[in-house]
Amino acid sequence: MTPSPMPLSVIDFASVRPGQSVGEALQDSVALARKAEELDYDRVWYSEHHNMGSIASSAPAVLMAHIASQTERIRLGSGGVMLPNHSPLVIAEQFGTLAELHPDRIDLGLGRAPGTDPQTFRALRREPSAAEHFPDDVRELQAFLGDSPSDLARTRGITATPGRGTRVPLYILGSSLFGAQLAAKFGLPYAFASHFAPDALEQASAVYRDRFEPSDQLAEPYMIAAVNVVADDDTGRAARELHWFRRQRVKLMAGRGRHFSDEELDMVMESAAGRQILHMITYTAVGDGPEVRDYLRDFAERAGADELMIAPVGSTRERVHGTLEVLRRAWSD
Repeated sequence: MTPSPMPLSVIDFASVRPGQSVGEALQDSVALARKAEELDYDRVWYSEHHNMGSIASSAPAVLMAHIASQTERIRLGSGGVMLPNHSPLVIAEQFGTLAELHPDRIDLGLGRAPGTDPQTFRALRREPSAAEHFPDDVRELQAFLGDSPSDLARTRGITATPGRGTRVPLYILGSSLFGAQLAAKFGLPYAFASHFAPDALEQASAVYRDRFEPSDQLAEPYMIAAVNVVADDDTGRAARELHWFRRQRVKLMAGRGRHFSDEELDMVMESAAGRQILHMITYTAVGDGPEVRDYLRDFAERAGADELMIAPVGSTRERVHGTLEVLRRAWSD
């Protein structure tokens, strides 16, 4: 079979497993990036979440700085920075610093959601209306990273140092038509969060491609679609890992720190709330290498994707790495 030229990348949530410390989870993220680099994945992205005890990637730029120093060539990025939580100038300085330290390795994915609950959003000292300014903030951030006369005019002569002239590539993240329309209007790559928000994927992809306007950064539309993957040479073990993944997802989202017995968790999974949580991970490839490869190729065609962002599933570090290894071998067959 002809090898697919489609790039494969990785999204890492810096998950804190039961019984782990945050420091141990972050060391897992270093190991995952090294494994992805060894296997020639294109990039690893980190998502900004707050007040979530199971996710340690609340400061993507800091995590990226450490992991960039522990790897050699793989691209690293935010998937994403939730821009309403921040000043565009500060983000330009943070990612400009990363770009100067690690040239041509840094991506800046941007999201509009707060990535947290309302109480935590207030603790971030942001106003509820901050998301309404997202398009203007993206333009301002873009200008801080540029160095043309029009960029300086937009920033009122304020210079981001580091930042100015680095032109860190921007990506718009989304799970609805808003992000697709904005990415198309601004001529930026678009990444859809189909690994947890499946419903609008095909419509958003079509809107993005139909309305795309070329820009200095991008001449043609570029669509990234995210998907969960559970891969193992042993299909029985892959099925068990999927079972673990489904139960863990419901436990984390429905329980929010509460302990469930196995019987209680069974009932929650059968409830309307549990079914809705499981619906969020509709796009999950599971099986051995050929099964996962075929699923992903069909998924990429349905999504109109130019690149797939893999959310590797595994109950242990070794199982996560195994998913990446099995997929990479099959992807080249």
